[in-house]
Amino acid sequence: MVQQCAEHTAGTDSRGRSSIHLFGGPYVTVDGARKQVPEGSKRLLAFVALRRGRVERRHAAGTLWPVGDDGRAAGNLRSALWRLRGADIEIMQCDKWSLRLADGVAVDVQLVTEWADRVISDRALDCDLAVSPSQLDALDLLPGWYDDWAILERERLRQRVLHALEALSRRLVELGRYADAVEAAIAAIAAEPLRESAQRALIEAHLSEGNWVEAHRGFVHYRDLLRRELGVSPSTELANYVYRSAGTGRQLPVHRAPTSAVAT
Repeated sequence: MVQQCAEHTAGTDSRGRSSIHLFGGPYVTVDGARKQVPEGSKRLLAFVALRRGRVERRHAAGTLWPVGDDGRAAGNLRSALWRLRGADIEIMQCDKWSLRLADGVAVDVQLVTEWADRVISDRALDCDLAVSPSQLDALDLLPGWYDDWAILERERLRQRVLHALEALSRRLVELGRYADAVEAAIAAIAAEPLRESAQRALIEAHLSEGNWVEAHRGFVHYRDLLRRELGVSPSTELANYVYRSAGTGRQLPVHRAPTSAVAT
């Protein structure tokens, strides 16, 4: 779905294009055919793909191969580029000082980022209004990679997609697509169960559809989860919102952590 929206926005299709897939990869497709990236080149490919623009060779080498001197890091960089060419993956443009992706190379992370930007800024296309596997994959970019640059990019993308899923849920409520709104909110909650804004999006979807029992059940489950995991309660604002929206005029008691649990 994200790919289709990208093609619609650009006015093109994927034929004749090269794409870098960091979700479930890294790997590359050329004209739809999958090409495996050599093991020694994966980190370089991901590093350059996540930056999109021109990257200084010295910076890339020093970041990816910090152990040893500059000469050894530069040699590792040349070796990684050589392996890419040997695998018939010609997607980088290099000169003596820098390297970047060739023009027209698509990156799945960028496509999801653009989707999130459109949803968050209320510019979503019709094809944006669905939860897709690529959005869910974006919540755990390059799992098992512990380089600082990968961790920072993983968290940046994760936060962006979580905000987009919450915004998507609310937009779908406005359109009366309640089942889809619930699905979007649940996707955000599955990634971060303690996130109150995601829980609120789900509660709003249930209440908009008139499902007070579902909203109440979700709130109680969240309240109990917070108390069990962190020893705190949901915000008073959320608790009061649930009951005001239900039209009962009641307020849900906000339970505090037991005094005995507080360190002295």
